[in-house]
Amino acid sequence: MECGFWCGNRRRRTLEPHLYGPWRHFQVVESYFQRPCQAWTDAIPIGNGRLGAMVWAALQLKLFSSMWTGVPGDYTNPDAPAALSKVRKLVDNGDYAEATKAAVNPLIYLKAVLNCSFELVHSCYDLNMELEHITTTVYQLLGHFKLEFDDSHIKYTEGSYSRELDLETATAMVKYSVGDTEFTREHFASNPEQVIVTKISGSKPGFLSFTVSLDSKLHHHSQANGQNQILMQGSCLGKRVQPKASANDIPKGIQFAAVLGLQISKGGVVHILYDKKLKVQGSDWAVLLLVASSSYDGPFTKPLDSRKDPVSESLNALKSIKTSSYSDLYARHLDDYQNLFHRVSLQLSKSSKSNLIDGSLEMNKVKSSTKKSYFSKSEDGAVSTAERVKSFQTDEDPSFVELLFQYGRYLLISSRPGTQVSNLQGIWNKDIEPAWEPASSHPLDIFVYEWNKSVTVIAYSIMISQKNCTPHLNINLQMNYWPSLPCNLKECQEPLFDFISSLSINGSKTAKVNYEASGWVAYQVTDIWAKTSSDRGEAVWALWPMGGAWLYTHLWEHFTYTMDKPDDSRAVIRPRVRVITKAGVVLIRTVVTEPRLWESFFLCS
Repeated sequence: MECGFWCGNRRRRTLEPHLYGPWRHFQVVESYFQRPCQAWTDAIPIGNGRLGAMVWAALQLKLFSSMWTGVPGDYTNPDAPAALSKVRKLVDNGDYAEATKAAVNPLIYLKAVLNCSFELVHSCYDLNMELEHITTTVYQLLGHFKLEFDDSHIKYTEGSYSRELDLETATAMVKYSVGDTEFTREHFASNPEQVIVTKISGSKPGFLSFTVSLDSKLHHHSQANGQNQILMQGSCLGKRVQPKASANDIPKGIQFAAVLGLQISKGGVVHILYDKKLKVQGSDWAVLLLVASSSYDGPFTKPLDSRKDPVSESLNALKSIKTSSYSDLYARHLDDYQNLFHRVSLQLSKSSKSNLIDGSLEMNKVKSSTKKSYFSKSEDGAVSTAERVKSFQTDEDPSFVELLFQYGRYLLISSRPGTQVSNLQGIWNKDIEPAWEPASSHPLDIFVYEWNKSVTVIAYSIMISQKNCTPHLNINLQMNYWPSLPCNLKECQEPLFDFISSLSINGSKTAKVNYEASGWVAYQVTDIWAKTSSDRGEAVWALWPMGGAWLYTHLWEHFTYTMDKPDDSRAVIRPRVRVITKAGVVLIRTVVTEPRLWESFFLCS
């Protein structure tokens, strides 16, 4: 089978009572991979809200944190009221095509665009001077955590390789054998300690040797020291520029630092290579601790004015856990993660309709097909997702639905209180220049529409990885948080509420200047700087001012679910009543009646 997003449902097992207390009968669901990943969608995501990584290929982690281009901007345009008046007049006269042209005229929005630190116009043509290639600030990839082994690890024993994501423990594991030695790598992102932990071990003493380094596509410098550490420092661009364009006169952007700490067993030796790498030889095991920080200090503070020191923050974070054993770190990670994950279990049984022949489903045929070699199975019975998706059209395997449901909850748990709002890819991103091509049809987008609703959780998680990482308020950001309440993860919505509060501050300025109205407004595309101005593109989405009003519904639904009592220490709605009430004010103040339509119809400009 060709490379794809491989996972499966491993054997179910009962948890040990002494490890998991009252949850000892909770059934474990794991995603299982039968080969090294060869594409982005093969990699295993791990994350704790502020730090994230993709367990990529056989030997690499991709790392993510609060990394964005750009600086805070002025999201107002004093020329907008006059343009709005012109657009409304054209609409009143029924000249909708001309109204659209007037609305997207770059001469109206050019000042706001430049004030928002967007890059210049690439080309202008036609009578309405249509804009092309106006870029926004984007989420950045922090760097790469590279493990290098000798060539024997590439030629691992056939049939011995496996990768898995244990949703029960939020742990990614890689296993393979070289000769008669089995090597194991475990990865998890700890929220309590704010660290990504990797443990590498071999089944034979003294057989573990490898080289580790940190790298980044951003401007950076890395240095290894005699304390078994690698320090990497770097910066994002203060202004996003087009590829191959000049980077002159760019303001200071977000600064970052990452520190890798290394612990090894007795008998092992560590050498420094090229001042940048650490080489481990003859060890039984090794534990690698990766911490990172940035100078980002909120959406209203310029990186130039930030008082945060990412180097000292990272070094202090590593120092605080340096004496903790792997077992201690893992135990605290489990306690924190399972407090959320164990709130909901899902156990499905096949519908009674499965026993009937209705023209589209005949269980006898399904049973006979499974007795043949219909599935690609490993020795322990794991089945690839590709085959399970194919079979789902006929057998509607309920355990597959369970897996997808819990995988969706696992991804949402990566959004934690006090961290940044999830973007189009959650907290994961593989590119410095993320792709966004709405005019083209991507195979993974097609995948989403071809299968029924039962598999949209995994389809969506794959599809969104192909889009620009800026939060989109015309459904995408909302979709990230829809499961939070019905899946009993209300705390995971708090980053969204914090972000809405920031949007309301900038959005009130946009509403006052652009619409001469009270309240606040937000458009389709925003970013870490709480951008509330319109964006490039067709008027149907670029000039869509309903983002704030739609986000308000999340606050209201949270209240109806929780009632948010005043004595609740985690009350999130009552402190934000102003945000809720004023989200609708700007819509009311900008609504105009349309005499040619029914009286109940309104036109919001």
